[in-house]
Amino acid sequence: MKDPSETLSPDDMRAVLDELEAHALPRIEQISDAAALEALRVSYLGRKAKLSLLLSSLGTLEKEERARVGDRANRLRRQLEEAIRKKGEALKGSAKKEGVDFTLPGLGSERGVTHPVTATIREIVRIFEKLNFEWVAGREIETEFYNFTALNIPEDHPSRDSFDTFFTQGGNLLRSQTSTVQIRMMEKRKPPLRIVAPGRVYRPDTVDASHSFMFHQIEGLMVDRRTTFADLKGVIHLFLRALFGTDSKIRFRPHFFPFTEPSVEVDVSCFICHAAGCSVCGHKGWLEVMGAGSVDPAVFKAVGYDPQKVQGFAFGLGVERICMLKHGINDIRLFYENDLRFLRQFA
Repeated sequence: MKDPSETLSPDDMRAVLDELEAHALPRIEQISDAAALEALRVSYLGRKAKLSLLLSSLGTLEKEERARVGDRANRLRRQLEEAIRKKGEALKGSAKKEGVDFTLPGLGSERGVTHPVTATIREIVRIFEKLNFEWVAGREIETEFYNFTALNIPEDHPSRDSFDTFFTQGGNLLRSQTSTVQIRMMEKRKPPLRIVAPGRVYRPDTVDASHSFMFHQIEGLMVDRRTTFADLKGVIHLFLRALFGTDSKIRFRPHFFPFTEPSVEVDVSCFICHAAGCSVCGHKGWLEVMGAGSVDPAVFKAVGYDPQKVQGFAFGLGVERICMLKHGINDIRLFYENDLRFLRQFA
């Protein structure tokens, strides 16, 4: 049989109508769900259906034939529309008897919001991406080499004790810092290197308002032939002023980390009291926000870099602490209790 979209003779059109009349109505009666009924309606009455195409081609017929074929086609169309309508009502009635009323308005779903910790990670990473740093990720179960040895942490260091680290039965551990990602990236790539590594870390701390056995860190690394401490200070100044405001003051205090030398703690002037002193900054006017330093030559040697040919700096910060400072949150446990009253504040 020809496609009704082609030029059809009156006999061809009558054959199309005979076929539809013989098969369409019985098929409608056999339908058992609303979705299938709608699909059938489109196939018989839609714009590209045979009946619709036939009606649109009636103008090719002589006047008398056009009237006869058109009258029959329109009667069949009305029959199909009525049969589909009645079948739809029958399906709705059946659904109501089964306890489901499809005519009721939907309940809908609540729109979620980005968790404040996730939002803080994205904000920090966006700042470093503008400074041409790359976001990288790594594994959370690590070996002692990547978590300690390659970071110049000696075997007798307290952090290697089972009281300070989660060890697995197989001798591995849950990473206690995302510095492990820096080591793996240096093993895989040659300088120049600019990366930031956000992720979860684990330490068996007693849970209280400021400690959790799981929290998030972002650590960064920059390595090149001549990457000096002055570069570190410049990057940290740009980052903290972008994060806390352009009028923020930054200070560096000498510190010790096994994997950097020299090492510093970095403070930013309290953005709440503007360094006047308040309960958030402990009435000191300064907030401790991150640690940093020049990469220790021993770390470069552990990954196969020549410390005579490359220099670099690294930094790290706790995401929850930054989020708590920015939003005035006084208890880290609020992030993980899934209390919607708390989380909806960040919509």
